[in-house]
Amino acid sequence: MADPSSYRPKPGQIPESPGVYKFRDEHGRVIYVGKAKSLRPRLSSYFQDLANLHPRTRTMVTTAAAVEWTVVSTEVEALQLEYSWIKEFDPRFNVKYRDDKSYPSLAVTLNEEFPRVQVMRGAKKKGVRYFGPYGHAWAIRETVDLMLRVFPVRTCSAGVFKRSAQIGRPCLLGYIGKCSAPCVGRVTAEEHRELAEEFCDFMAGRTGTYLRRLEQQMHEAAEDMEYEKAARLRDDIGALKRAMEKNAVVLADATDADLIAVAEDELEAAVQIFHVRGGRVRGQRGWVTDKVEAVDTAGLVEHALQQLYGEERGDAVPKEVLVPAVPDPAEPVTQWLTERRGSLVDLRIPQRGDKKDLMQTVQRNAQQALALHKTKRASDLTTRSRALEEIAEALGLDSAPLRVECFDISHLQGDDVVASMVVFEDGLPRKSEYRRFQIKSFAGQDDVRSMHEVVSRRFRRYLLEKQKTGEWEEQATGATEATGVSGITAPPGQTLDGSSEGSSEGSSEGPSDGPAEGPSDSPSEAPSGPIDEEGRPKRFAYPPQLVVVDGGKPQVAAAQRALAELGVDDVAVCGLAKRLEEVWLPDEEDPVVLPRSSEGLYLLQRVRDEAHRFAITYQRSKRAKSMKAGPLDTVPGLGDSRKQALLKHFGSVKRLRAATVEQICEVPGVGRKTAETVAAALAGSAPAAPAVNTATGEIIEDEAAGAASSSNGGTRP
Repeated sequence: MADPSSYRPKPGQIPESPGVYKFRDEHGRVIYVGKAKSLRPRLSSYFQDLANLHPRTRTMVTTAAAVEWTVVSTEVEALQLEYSWIKEFDPRFNVKYRDDKSYPSLAVTLNEEFPRVQVMRGAKKKGVRYFGPYGHAWAIRETVDLMLRVFPVRTCSAGVFKRSAQIGRPCLLGYIGKCSAPCVGRVTAEEHRELAEEFCDFMAGRTGTYLRRLEQQMHEAAEDMEYEKAARLRDDIGALKRAMEKNAVVLADATDADLIAVAEDELEAAVQIFHVRGGRVRGQRGWVTDKVEAVDTAGLVEHALQQLYGEERGDAVPKEVLVPAVPDPAEPVTQWLTERRGSLVDLRIPQRGDKKDLMQTVQRNAQQALALHKTKRASDLTTRSRALEEIAEALGLDSAPLRVECFDISHLQGDDVVASMVVFEDGLPRKSEYRRFQIKSFAGQDDVRSMHEVVSRRFRRYLLEKQKTGEWEEQATGATEATGVSGITAPPGQTLDGSSEGSSEGSSEGPSDGPAEGPSDSPSEAPSGPIDEEGRPKRFAYPPQLVVVDGGKPQVAAAQRALAELGVDDVAVCGLAKRLEEVWLPDEEDPVVLPRSSEGLYLLQRVRDEAHRFAITYQRSKRAKSMKAGPLDTVPGLGDSRKQALLKHFGSVKRLRAATVEQICEVPGVGRKTAETVAAALAGSAPAAPAVNTATGEIIEDEAAGAASSSNGGTRP
């Protein structure tokens, strides 16, 4: 690891002009290329205290052994030179977009004597007109098959073309009218090129004029009683319209634009591009990249523009480029695009109308592409094994953590504090063993104390299961005296998991003893660990090798303290802090910084994000229930069925409040004791103020409110 001060330029050496700079490693390889409006402040920012640098920037400057720069006259030249150097040197610390697949395009080889229509992939060639790219090659072939009826352009290979010319007989397409057969001289080279250019014009979006011309020819043929010709023209028009329908109209006619959307997380980003020509989506493509350098959305957009238009000229660069964030400053990028097109290019964020709606569609595609990429990455057995090995090596574990549990705390400004526990086995989520908790030992917001409570409750249950089987006394003799959990006793009035006795602990999304998200029918979701006499998995009976907490040093210390108090010393603990993705270990002053390309870091992040998702889902559901609560919800022992029966019998909470105990007893299923409890509860709750129709000033009767309440299962005073 190099010391950045060893190669730091001397004061005054760095110019203040625009330019491009390169960092090289000890072997002379270029590892990073960047540009700057002013080189001096930009390069000086790399040579500050390492603790103040982003972890990725810190890794880059400590890997480098030298820095050099090139001065240019304008920011546009800096942008061009940066793109050229990134393409030439392929620096390891630069964002590099890679196609998630090689997208096919529809190509017309206008550089040949007899232009050919074909599907092409890879680098673009000079003199070839491209349309697309398309998501699938079959989509191109379907479109071409419809178009060849009207524009019978050559589609055969050079070998087939030469062979047909030698034998004087066209191929099958020539016989069925889907090729003008220039190979045997049915049309001249000039006539065939005219057909190819008309094909290109139609694909470029200039469809209205051509369709109107065909319709006029059809009507003229019908008037001249040339019905066969009119029928053929009619079929041609139908074929072209079917080809057009494959590309839905999304924007105003004659609109040429590219829409770029970005979906990102801490480690990766996905870019999706929709190519709109003539108001229709003519192509779509996407990339996924590792966020090697510290870059925001605007920076990702700038890199995407370089990747997309770095080799393009003329009409390949559209009049409008719509993006989610404009690079800062935007003028050099706009000027660069304008130079490549040869006319003004509008680079902006869509604010309203159809373009904003289409941008939201592109954004959804980007999010789906990122999710799909992560799913593919997580489903790879080799990748998961490598991730677990990297985690074991970074945390100093004896073996790979085959079972990982992660805890997260969620609340809304200190209210409805809940926690989640998610389980990953062999690098995959096991949702049947997810659990959720309500924080019960205190009120208010204290994430550290909440984490201590939840981890304690989870492992008290684990020790209880071990005590039932006799394993605890054998394995932890003497430890119980030190920890004070001899006999695994719980505080007065509580069970071992910390919930009130006689009540549901609420640790799952279904019934309290059920799985968190429902068991899956797939083999991967089969019960793991110990099972009871009836074949059901014992809750909390199977210990993890690693506990991950969502948070930094304080949360890790709280989890470790909870384990120590219970005498559990064979479970490793770590925390993953969101801000810099640092891994914290107990009793360590400095965090473990995994390489940003590490599969281990990716797995830890995925586990943490899943715990956060599960916790916030539970917290939102609790908040929604509390917002809908009415006076009947506070009556102990009164379930939904009897609440519905009471509201149906009396019609509203107002009439129920005025009823006597004897009248309440008349409701089927309601006994005297329950009736007395209901009457007492309603007597203690003050009725709400009458609702008023603000338009008419009319007071809305509570009976209507009660009827509405009974229809949706809630209650209102």
